[in-house]
Amino acid sequence: MSIKFFDMFAGIGGFRSGLEAIGGFECVGYCEIDKYEKQAYEAMYDTGGELYFDDARKIVPEQLPDFDLLVGGFPCQSFSIAGARKGFDDTRGTLFFEIARIAAVKKPKYLYLENVPGLLNHDSGKTFETILRTGSPKSYKLFGERRHSISNELLTACGRNE
Repeated sequence: MSIKFFDMFAGIGGFRSGLEAIGGFECVGYCEIDKYEKQAYEAMYDTGGELYFDDARKIVPEQLPDFDLLVGGFPCQSFSIAGARKGFDDTRGTLFFEIARIAAVKKPKYLYLENVPGLLNHDSGKTFETILRTGSPKSYKLFGERRHSISNELLTACGRNE
């Protein structure tokens, strides 16, 4: 039995590459607005039979198949030290709430979201607190500079230290 996942803000498939390398995961659909990243994604993965969405804001969660895991590399430019750091004041920053909207309806067992340098301390930590408050209490683990567990329905992997 495989774990079914939906790939939000898929880019060229970083999350998918990792999941496929581990094995036991099945992608049911993906979302990517950039046409060149979509072309690369489709060249690298067998996407036959999977749903595709070009804009997360157009997804009707009730029309998605059930899945156990929602992965997403939501646009980081709004929070990253490499970007303008406008946070939720940048339209791209609000795309996190599309993940939350879909998760609220589909209720996947797990969310696995990308973190970027700067997300944890953006706006003195208020941004990350907003993200945490968006979910409901459950188990959530943060791997990063402080490497500790927190209670929430979010599973976040920080690839780099803040």
